[in-house]
Amino acid sequence: MFDKILDLIKKYPVIVIHRHKNPDGDALGSQIGLKHIIRDNFPDKTVYAVGDMTARYAFMLDEPMDEISDDLYSGALAIVLDTSAKTLISDERYTLARENARFDHHLFVEEICDVEHVDTSFESCCGLIASFAKECSLTVSETAAKALYTGMITDSGRFRYDSTTSQTFDMASFLMERNFDTNEIFRNLYTDELSSIQLRARFTLKINIAENGVAYIYTTLDEAKSYGVDNFTISRGMVNTMAEIKGIDRWVNFTETDNGVLCEIRSSKMNINPIAVKYGGGGHKKASGATLKDKNEAMALLNDLISLSEDNNEA
Repeated sequence: MFDKILDLIKKYPVIVIHRHKNPDGDALGSQIGLKHIIRDNFPDKTVYAVGDMTARYAFMLDEPMDEISDDLYSGALAIVLDTSAKTLISDERYTLARENARFDHHLFVEEICDVEHVDTSFESCCGLIASFAKECSLTVSETAAKALYTGMITDSGRFRYDSTTSQTFDMASFLMERNFDTNEIFRNLYTDELSSIQLRARFTLKINIAENGVAYIYTTLDEAKSYGVDNFTISRGMVNTMAEIKGIDRWVNFTETDNGVLCEIRSSKMNINPIAVKYGGGGHKKASGATLKDKNEAMALLNDLISLSEDNNEA
């Protein structure tokens, strides 16, 4: 199943691993995990991991993201992880590589690479990379396993989301055969500073209830800057303050930035992915995102979310 990508990895002496912008635990976990899997199994290869960083998941890094020159892509293989659309990739220089490949678990939006392995049955890209390693009989170190397991936790919501399947637990079991401390992972992920708890309280007070089971939060650029945290913390970090409100089955968090309005959309029972795709984004059926031009476009998206009906929606 993974033969084509494995052959490419064996073929190239230099490999550069990319993933999506504003990385979450799954993007970083799959990137770090795959980097170590390639290094450990093919020690003659040079492997780079590139892209922007998010402070929320800095604890996952065993070494800084690589800063490389354009000429390193000449004769190299680029691997793109956890990304459904070209516009979402952190560092567009993947196109400079001799060949490129993709591992992804999101709903298909467009073809990105020469060789692609997209499998939506996985709850996370980390789970997909674990399956790749297992099926190809590749060595998985403690460091790689810990990174992959962390990404599986975050993208499955601590194994609570309905994307979690027997396959999820099979891959988690495979990774846990290595010796790493799961308590340390959970402490890093879910133990917060008092300031973070207070910030969530402020966002709870910002919740707006719209029609037809929709809730939303809108944060202006001035508000966002006043909080003193990064955009990821405000956008993806705060979207699920609306997750468990009785009578609410769709919710969206809008965050103004210098480069547009970040939009995180979630649902407990409806497929909201087509709305994200309509506005240039993507993701999963019940968890998607997009970057919008301005507040007017954000309100148009909100109206589409309000208009979404179970009668014409396939979850």
